[in-house]
Amino acid sequence: MAAIGLIESFDGRLRDGHLNVNEFASLERAQTMPQCWQDDCNLQRPHGALGHLTPSKYVNRGRS
Repeated sequence: MAAIGLIESFDGRLRDGHLNVNEFASLERAQTMPQCWQDDCNLQRPHGALGHLTPSKYVNRGRS
């Protein structure tokens, strides 16, 4: 059941942060933009819950 909550949370963030604020010129553009949004979220944007690290840095911490 916890996975359903995670999926719903992700879906809400994707809609609020991306789908509801952008106008897409084509279906192809609409299909590729979520990957760009996900990359930005995981690689560029720090998250307070992760000690102000990006998810990728959080996962890779201490592996240097």
